[in-house]
Amino acid sequence: MAEAPLDERSRQVLLAIIAEYVESAEPVGSRSVARRHMRGLSPATIRNVMADLEDMGYLSQPHTSAGRVPTDKAYRFYVDALGRMPWAAPAVKNADPLSGTVEALMAGTPAQLSAGTHMTGILLAPPLEHTVLSRLALVPLGDERALAVVVTDTGWVTTQPLTASARIPADELRELGRELTRRYRGKTFQEILDDMGAPSDPLDPLWTRSGSLVAQVHELLRTRTLYVSGAINMLDHPDLSDVAAVRGLLKAFEEKARLIELLSRMAHERGIQVMIGGENPVEEMRECSLVVSTYTHRDQVLGVLGVVGPRRMPYSDVISLVDETARLVSTSLSRVRRDLYLPS
Repeated sequence: MAEAPLDERSRQVLLAIIAEYVESAEPVGSRSVARRHMRGLSPATIRNVMADLEDMGYLSQPHTSAGRVPTDKAYRFYVDALGRMPWAAPAVKNADPLSGTVEALMAGTPAQLSAGTHMTGILLAPPLEHTVLSRLALVPLGDERALAVVVTDTGWVTTQPLTASARIPADELRELGRELTRRYRGKTFQEILDDMGAPSDPLDPLWTRSGSLVAQVHELLRTRTLYVSGAINMLDHPDLSDVAAVRGLLKAFEEKARLIELLSRMAHERGIQVMIGGENPVEEMRECSLVVSTYTHRDQVLGVLGVVGPRRMPYSDVISLVDETARLVSTSLSRVRRDLYLPS
């Protein structure tokens, strides 16, 4: 059975407690709510409302004599309420579209988000597997090394050094690139990955002569890059004082694989998304909240950017900043015609 909606008094008390706790990081008592937010109600009345909110799962009491703190359910209520109101766009220092190369844009955006929130900024780079190949070239670098240059139909250029098991003549390298282009031009990266992963003819000369290089090209097409900035900021938030929890969070940032998988799924839905505490499938991030938005190029979603922070965050301000940053990144990418994007 669906839970009954909060009445107006309970709603106002809950929002006051969230506001107070976000500001102070201390359990909130009825007297502070009465004094600072709801002067028309007595502390005794507010205590009764707080007890009801606790019974409904919106508040918890860390200690018997302490005040209450919001739960994940309370933050979800607040964020859902924000979704029904227009966000006030924040004062972004660079109101004009962001400048520089695509690589600088990808790497610099999380740093700006981190600086603007004192949390951790993240950006998942474009999902190349969803784009279409225009050309693939192999450029000799000397000895056993070559440079793979992948050009997509939208003009993105991706480069990656490759290493062969033995020296390959320059003309043979170039011919290999031409052959890959002939076979795969016009196909999506996912189609190419599927074909390379299970070739129809294992005795095809493409595989018997150049299998190691083709395998590295396969890995290049599959790779996604996650940029993270300001992970150390998580140590500065008092509600993330558990050393083991923070260590696990930092490890998740460092290893990236599960976070990339999570963000890749979130890239399927346009706009702002907020994942709070226990809603997060990545166990090490369940003491945190994740606020992200998709960014686009030629009206196609390329990836997501956003902020990882404590559950006790000023959601309205963070959502507005992430939303505006996604708009600026999308506007900047719309002006890109042909630029270098170098994955790590």
